[in-house]
Amino acid sequence: MVTWIHPIEKILSHRYGGIFLLYFLFLVISFPTRVILFIKSYDVVDWSLRGFAGVFLCGFVYDFITASYCSVPVLLYLMFLPDAIFKMRVHRGLTLIFYFAALYALLFDAVAEWFFWEEFGARFNFIAVDYLVYTKEVIGTIKESYSLPVIFAALFMVTALLFFVFYRIGWVNLWLTSGASRKNSLAYGIGLLLFPLLASLAVDNSTVPGFGNNYNRELARNGIYSFFAAFRNNELDYDAFYVREDVTQDFQRLKEILKSDDATFLSEDPTDITRLVKHEGEPKHYNVIQITVESLSSEFLGVFDNPKKLTPNIDALAREGLLFTNFHATGNRTDRGMEALTLSVPPTPGRSLVKRPHNEHLFSIGSVFRSKGYDVTFIYSGYGYFDNMNYFFGGNGYKVVDRASVSKEDITFANIWGACDEDLYNWVLREADNSYAMEKPFSHFVMTTSNHRPFTYPEGKIDIPSHTGREGAVKYTDYAIGQFIARAKKKPWFDNTVFVIVADHCAGSAGKTELPIKEYEIPLIIYNPKLFAPRRIATLSSQIDYPPTLLALLNWTYKSRFYGKDILHMKAEEERALIANYQALGLMEKGELAILKPTRKRAMYHYDRWTRTSSPDAIDEAIVMEAVSYYQSASYLFSHHLNTEIHEARADREHSDVL
Repeated sequence: MVTWIHPIEKILSHRYGGIFLLYFLFLVISFPTRVILFIKSYDVVDWSLRGFAGVFLCGFVYDFITASYCSVPVLLYLMFLPDAIFKMRVHRGLTLIFYFAALYALLFDAVAEWFFWEEFGARFNFIAVDYLVYTKEVIGTIKESYSLPVIFAALFMVTALLFFVFYRIGWVNLWLTSGASRKNSLAYGIGLLLFPLLASLAVDNSTVPGFGNNYNRELARNGIYSFFAAFRNNELDYDAFYVREDVTQDFQRLKEILKSDDATFLSEDPTDITRLVKHEGEPKHYNVIQITVESLSSEFLGVFDNPKKLTPNIDALAREGLLFTNFHATGNRTDRGMEALTLSVPPTPGRSLVKRPHNEHLFSIGSVFRSKGYDVTFIYSGYGYFDNMNYFFGGNGYKVVDRASVSKEDITFANIWGACDEDLYNWVLREADNSYAMEKPFSHFVMTTSNHRPFTYPEGKIDIPSHTGREGAVKYTDYAIGQFIARAKKKPWFDNTVFVIVADHCAGSAGKTELPIKEYEIPLIIYNPKLFAPRRIATLSSQIDYPPTLLALLNWTYKSRFYGKDILHMKAEEERALIANYQALGLMEKGELAILKPTRKRAMYHYDRWTRTSSPDAIDEAIVMEAVSYYQSASYLFSHHLNTEIHEARADREHSDVL
């Protein structure tokens, strides 16, 4: 026993023995956290020796490095604390309070990571950083989803119990009574500072091995480390981090990709992708109500073989309209869906364009509608300051209607995210009636919130009680859409209105691969049986293809800078889908998924849609370079402000001879 305790005594008798205690607390919480998350994910993780051992060996390294970063303030404090104060009773009291608070914070982080993993299947990442900005909504969601007093009380009790055990071991007393001198230990302290410094230069979150399974890779990370890594990298310069090529070559390839039989490029400028899209025949001035449904994965719908009958109303609309059965979200956040559905652009790395500065007056489907004399409105059941929505839509010519702009009488039920969908559709009907009364066509971008945690909605509407989970929220979402369409059919503008149902993103994007394709599948339904015959379209596509597809159905001639294509007339060899998260940028075509990653890495997976499985594959350089053309050019255009309506006005003058 003495031979085991002696090294501990030697470490703790040092001036910096408190650093050892901090490392100990950090590691003793981090390890079981990883074990619990691993067991929770038992059915999706890789249990091979490499996958299992790699998670815990690599995880220990990242835990140790994170502990070293967290220890720096304490280390600096001990380096400069006078010996006299170190030996004072007040220092002892403050030390005990500090370690109790540190233990509580580590346990709080472990619990938070459990809930985050349950929702996103990942350690803290860009989403966690993003949510930190909107504390009201996030804290409100947590309060409405979980019993916070019970959680905090339980955390305090567990902390008190563990701290009692920790204190009884005697290590804290051993350190505080060591009498170690600051003067004799200063050089040692400087040496301890070198480790986190060298670690910051040699290791970052991208050096975590892939393991062939993204769950294993996430589990090998440390949540606190990942949070601050995401905070630091919330915007990524494409040129600095990704595979790239000469800009001229990049745009030459892009123009080859974008060319179509109905479009003519209007400029010899290699970076100008403006083209005239021309449709023969009479243009249709239909109204458009686009219902963008929160988190509506295809898997929830009966028309996609869900047997639970959660969406009878949406299923009926799908059977009577155009149903796109191989359609994908470009990202895993609402702002990414908005970006793609309005701008028809690839998802650039880092933050979405919705939340970036200088995102006003962009070329969008809204600007095309406004050029045709339409009322263009963004209608959101929540507070539109969230995710910068109001600024983005307002700055791009949309009238904004959100929870803050309506009267209290217009809200019959709400949770932290927004008014219930039924209330939202009342606002939509009112806006449509107003435009119709003024004899103006209208285009509405409608964004719902009822299918968002905490999954609460008015009682008595459906046979699943409120606040019992996702399935109830999906069924209420469907109920509200059914009620809305029934009321809209009684309006004089119904026969001339196109109704679109599309998701902003899917309900979850976690998977064994970095970009699990099946988790990005969402529905797109275009409905009005008086205008379009029912049809199922199985063309591989994604949200960027929605704007040109809709405008083709309207038979409009217009100038375009869209990256998307008309799905209804897409050739077999043109089929592809762009999907991404904030770092991994994907292009799916011909059963192959190319992924561009930071530090100029790339990966390739073969995807079997029928078995919904992905497997690593040899790099196909042609697909990789096509992906580069999409993503590099999009980053170039926005970083150089070349896709704005101001630029569009200039293009009008330059290309007037062509028109």
